[in-house]
Amino acid sequence: MKLLAVTACPVGIAHTYIAAEKLKKAAEESGYTIKVETWGSIGVENAFTQEEILEADGIILAADKEVDKHRFHGKRVLECSVQDAIHRPEELLKRFAEGDVPVYRDPEKVERKREETQAQKAETQRSFYRNLMSGVSYMIPFVVVGGLLIALSLGFGGKPTSQGFVVPDHSFWKPMLEVGKAGFLFMVPILAGFIAYSIADRPGLAPGMIGGYIAANGSFYGSEAGAGFIGGIIAGFLAGYLAKGIKSLRVPKMIQPIMPILVIPLLTSILIAVLFIYVIGAPISAIMTGLTHWLNGMQDASKVVLALILGAMIAFDMGGPINKVAFLFGAAMIGQGQPFIMGAIAAAICTPPLGMGLATLLAKHKYYPEEWEAGKAALAMGLVGITEGAIPFASRDPFRVIPSIMIGSMVAAVIAMLGGVTDHVPHGGPIVAVFQAVDHVPMFAFAIVVGTVVTALLVNALKKTVSDGE
Repeated sequence: MKLLAVTACPVGIAHTYIAAEKLKKAAEESGYTIKVETWGSIGVENAFTQEEILEADGIILAADKEVDKHRFHGKRVLECSVQDAIHRPEELLKRFAEGDVPVYRDPEKVERKREETQAQKAETQRSFYRNLMSGVSYMIPFVVVGGLLIALSLGFGGKPTSQGFVVPDHSFWKPMLEVGKAGFLFMVPILAGFIAYSIADRPGLAPGMIGGYIAANGSFYGSEAGAGFIGGIIAGFLAGYLAKGIKSLRVPKMIQPIMPILVIPLLTSILIAVLFIYVIGAPISAIMTGLTHWLNGMQDASKVVLALILGAMIAFDMGGPINKVAFLFGAAMIGQGQPFIMGAIAAAICTPPLGMGLATLLAKHKYYPEEWEAGKAALAMGLVGITEGAIPFASRDPFRVIPSIMIGSMVAAVIAMLGGVTDHVPHGGPIVAVFQAVDHVPMFAFAIVVGTVVTALLVNALKKTVSDGE
């Protein structure tokens, strides 16, 4: 007799595997063939194929939590607790021999089959895009909450200084600003963590988040800025596939229970840290240094060329190392009596979030519902010069969004540069005009409006409707 069994306890660390061993031993003593699928904390292991289910004479469902049993429609299914499988496996097998096991009938067979087909299709399509979307979905609330709190704090409590916009320590908005920064601090680790989770299940979560934190914090590898959201995506995929690779290794049974909670997260975290600190981080630091020297050498170049370069750099990684180099260059030029460079950057810095916010309003059918909410938050963040407001859109669809926002920022930077816009504080967005830190305000506003509209129209022209299967 060919049997299948599923074991699944709520915690998924010990009893799931003890029950599996008990069933295997009892089946061997009874002369039966059995395959056991375990639903542990490491995820589903030893999963059945459709062919195995068709050939099976019956299924033992020893589960204390919800498991998928729709696939067993038409088969004899014996449902019991995990404890039953541990303490009386022989009795369970005997019931099959005596024909004392009912045939399972799915009451919603047609609907379930449709869902199963969709689930199988989704499983086969697990790919780069699907894993990426998992991370983006979890990241968006952190971007929205963090970005709005920062925007409100700067808008109502910020004051222009030579160091940029500063919220005084005694202000009510100071702690709100810090809470907003905390939300942003979690953004990249959450993105990386849930990409890794999508690939390797729970064992990938901690390494992914740790890798994302290292990617976002340049101090680990001697860089003035972290690797931004692009580094977070790299960290998430590295952590996920490293954890999945370790998970697939055959290990002695005695250490199997601690694999998902100790061995896999620990080894993967060490590997991702070493890779980022000693392999990936060094080039990022070198690129930042090289770009800084290059921009310093561009001071005497054509203003249009310089504006195009700065606009593209500001929008490329939205708060990442490339963006930081351009921003710090503009800030440094204020002290050298060339505030027109910061003027161009101030116009370019806000058009990515403003453009994406406008794009969601103009063509809702090309964005998912969660992106509509992210679009509203992006508009608020754009008004106070927070480029990161466009990250949720760029993460989900980088090949359409990033070129669009780069072109929009380049247009805004060129208009501001040619219009003689100057910015005397190291910050950007319409808020610097409100606080009278900008000269030639009408041209500054015109540059932002044109850059925003160009971004929105371009990205909407490139994107397809969501219902078309994007």
